[in-house]
Amino acid sequence: MNVVNGGSGAGIGNAGEADGSGAWRGWREATAAALYGPDGFYRRPEGPAGHFRTSVHASPLFAGAVARLLRETAGRLGAGAGPVALVDVGAGRGELLTGVLAALPPGFPVRAYAVERADRPAGLDERIVWTDEPPRGVSGLLFANEWLDNVPADVVEMDGDGVVRRVLVRRDGTERPGPPVDGADAAWLERWWPLAGPGARAEIGRPRDEAWAAAVDTLRAGLAVAVDYAHRAGDRPFGGTLTGFRAGREVRPVPDGSCDITAHVALDSALLPGGTLTTQRDELRALGVTGERPPLALASADPAGYVRALAAAGEAAELTARGGLGDFLWLRQPK
Repeated sequence: MNVVNGGSGAGIGNAGEADGSGAWRGWREATAAALYGPDGFYRRPEGPAGHFRTSVHASPLFAGAVARLLRETAGRLGAGAGPVALVDVGAGRGELLTGVLAALPPGFPVRAYAVERADRPAGLDERIVWTDEPPRGVSGLLFANEWLDNVPADVVEMDGDGVVRRVLVRRDGTERPGPPVDGADAAWLERWWPLAGPGARAEIGRPRDEAWAAAVDTLRAGLAVAVDYAHRAGDRPFGGTLTGFRAGREVRPVPDGSCDITAHVALDSALLPGGTLTTQRDELRALGVTGERPPLALASADPAGYVRALAAAGEAAELTARGGLGDFLWLRQPK
C-alpha cells in the first residue's frame, strides 16, 4: 500500500476507457486518480493553499506549537537519541516544515522530511528531504495535518431494500448504485459506521486505518499525530461527508482533477493501542496557544508589542474556535 494515498483500490464496473471519462468506478479508485494521477489536483503548481485554508495557513502559531511538540518529543527520547526526525505526511508545499524550522532554537538537531506526491517546490529549505514515502526506522515526531481526509475511500449507500451498496461514479460526477458491500469492508461498516436506514451514506474508513497504521509503523520511537476533520461513533452523519473544494469554496465533488475531493475521518477507528483522541482546542492550549488577549497596560507601555500580541490572540482564537478549527480531532499515537 502506498502510505501517501492509501492505494487506488480495486477497479469496479466498466473501466475500459483509458481516461475513465465514461467508466463507472468506486469513489476510492476515482478519487485516487483525480487527486494523485499524472494530472491530479494535488500535482497542480498552486498546491492545496491555492484552494483551501488549513491551520498551517491560518497562523504561524500552529507551526510554533508543532515545534514545541517536537521539542517535547525529543526530550522524551533523550539526549543520546541524536537528531530528532520531523516527518510531515501530506506536506503540501512544505509550509508546515518551513514554519517549524523557523520556530526551533538555532542549532536544534532535527532532520525534516516532507512526504508528498507532488514535485519538490523551488526554493524550499535545503534541510528538508522531499520524499513520496515516510522514512523507515527514524525516531521523532510524525505529523499528518489534514492528510487522512484525502486518503481515498469508497462511498456506500443503503438502498430501499436495506442493502448496503457501493456508490459508483463517472469522471463527470454522475453516480449510480453498485454491488453490495461484503468482506472486510462490510465488517468495518458493521463495527464503525452501521447505516441507519435507506438513503444513509458512509465512507469506508478501512483504507485510512491501514494507511495510518503503516505510517505509524515507520517510526522506531517517538510520537505520531494525525489532525483532521473527524467524527466519532455515535456522531456519524446520516448522509456521509464526501465533498469538494475549489478556489476556497465548497463544491460538488467531481473526480476529474478539477477540485479537491475530501471526506471527514472516522478517526476513532484508526486508534491503535495506547492512542488517544482530543480536540485541537485542548491540544493547542496545552502547547501554549491560548488566545488570551494581552493586558491593556501593554498598550501604553509598548504600543507596537500590544498590536502584535493582539494579532496573535486573534490568530490563536481562530485556531481554537468552537465550530471551527478548534473542533478538529488530534489522534496521538506514542511509539
